[in-house]
Formats: sequence, structure tokens, C-alpha cells
Amino acid sequence: MTVVAVVLAGGTGTRLYPASRPDRPKQLLGLGGEESLLARTVDRAGFADQRYVLTRPSLADAVREHAPGAAVLTEPEPKDTGPALVYAAHRVREQVGDCVLVCLPSDHHISGDFAPTMERAAGVAADAGRLVTVGVEPSRPATGYGYIEPGADRGEYREVARFVEKPDSETARRYVEAGWLWNAGVFAWTPEALLGAARDSPLARLVEALEAGDPAGGFEAVEPVSVDNAVLERADDVAVVPADFPWDDLGSWDAVGRVLEADGDRNARLGETLAVDATDCVLAAGEDSHVSAVGVEGLAVASYDGRTLVVPREDAERVREVVDALRE
Repeated sequence: MTVVAVVLAGGTGTRLYPASRPDRPKQLLGLGGEESLLARTVDRAGFADQRYVLTRPSLADAVREHAPGAAVLTEPEPKDTGPALVYAAHRVREQVGDCVLVCLPSDHHISGDFAPTMERAAGVAADAGRLVTVGVEPSRPATGYGYIEPGADRGEYREVARFVEKPDSETARRYVEAGWLWNAGVFAWTPEALLGAARDSPLARLVEALEAGDPAGGFEAVEPVSVDNAVLERADDVAVVPADFPWDDLGSWDAVGRVLEADGDRNARLGETLAVDATDCVLAAGEDSHVSAVGVEGLAVASYDGRTLVVPREDAERVREVVDALRE
């Protein structure tokens, strides 16, 4: 069966403010690499027979520049991954016919051999007709990720016993010790499997509208919701394929610090920066900016376009509060 990679590239990356802005979202940034996160994701999906990128209309031209080898789909409006992936499944089925979709966020850091895990996930989706998520073995009891409790072992995959969203630190520690997996937000399914499950979910009106040729009306009829909350947590036939690659979600400055090569004082640095008697910091400077840190520890300091952010690394998830306040 034809394998189609769908790369999600419509987000704004609020937690990476001020580097990530609505007109320059994080998936278009390099963040330590020569190519953008989007370009690297599309290249990583080279195992697929066809590649699509789903994004906002305002980013379509930029996406074509960063991913010239992929077709571009634009969603009527951004309403999280639930509506986005249902829309993508409907559109790709119209254009390609029978296929398996592998759905990839454009803002992840992945090293090692990515293709074997995704080929196995696509095979489970095609052969077993299941909704498939990829689970990553945790490296720490992180509180910013969702967790998967693996169920019965079926050889190529495990049943999903349940999903849990972003537990507190003590609960996360227990999950890690019990062998739970991080939910990486990487999926595989046939369009029929996802659309069938979405008919019995909060996205039912969107499916009906898409089949009636009214995608804009369908998006207007549903609330923003993740595909996990809308579909996967309600379905009883979800499989998890364990990942064979190191993974991190580049959703915050702390995450950027984890994936960059650090100096002898554990400082991760982007752009023109200087660290004097500073340890365990993330320092990032855009063009025409310079960041210096003296005598501090555990901070993220980022300066782009005349805007500067200073936050303890352990509070990096709170950067979205800055963006919300600025919007107000």
C-alpha cells in the first residue's frame, strides 16, 4: 500500500518566543542546524512514497521554499491537530486513494535511524487496520509530555491500555519506573481508519462537512482539540509501536538546550553569545543581536528582533504566558 507522509507545519511555537513568531514559526528556524526543522523533517520522511506538508495559507509560500519536494495542503484555520489530521486524511485520500498515512510534527529532534520504526508503524496500520502511535522510552520523568501505558504485546506492536496527559513529577517518575512510554505525537493510520474513528468523536461534524464539500464550514463547526483527546483516547483499537530512535520535542528553550552540543560549563549557545562564569544556561541570539551571561546558572536568555526573554530553564514551559500577555 502507498505510504504518504503528512508533516504538520501550521503551529506558531509560542514557547520559543522571541525566536518563533507568527510570521516566522519555529518550524522555519534552524535552531542549531543548517536546514530548518521543517526541511529536516521532510528529508527524514524520504522513506514514504509521497510527502505532504499541512500548514496555514499565510505560510504556504515559505513552506514551498523549505520543502520543495513535498506537496502543500493548507487548512482553513488552525484548530490543533485533531481537525488538521482529519482534514489531511480526507484530502490525501481524494488525491492518492488507498494509502497509509504517517503523520509527523515538523518541530521534533530525532537522531538515529527513523525509517524502520515508521515503516513498522505503517505496516501495523495497513495490516491490522489500527490507529497507531509511536511511543518513546523516557530518558527522565518529564512533566511536559503525555504518557502511554502499554498493554498486551502483539509482536509488532503493543495494545494501548491508556493515555495520560502531562502528569506531575511524582506521577511521571512512577510511570517511567513502570515502563510507560512518552507519546511522541507521531502517528500512522489509513484515512478510512482515522475518518471512521472521527465520526464517533467531537470531530464528527467536520467529517460530515468534508464529505459534503464544505471544509470551511466543518472547521467552523468544531472546537480546537488535539487528535489524542478527540480520537485516540476514545478509540479501543489503538496500537503503540516503540521507537528505535532518540527523540525530543523542541517545544521550549530548555528542550533546545538538551539537543545542542554544550560547552564545558553545560551552556548551550546559538548565535553570537558570551558566557562568563555561567553554567547550565541556554543562550540564543538572532541576527544583529548578542547575548552575554555573567555569573548566572540555569537560565534561558534569548534575544531576537529587539525582544529579549529571560527565564529559568526549569520554567521554560511558562514562556507561553508571555505570549498570551503580549496578545492581550
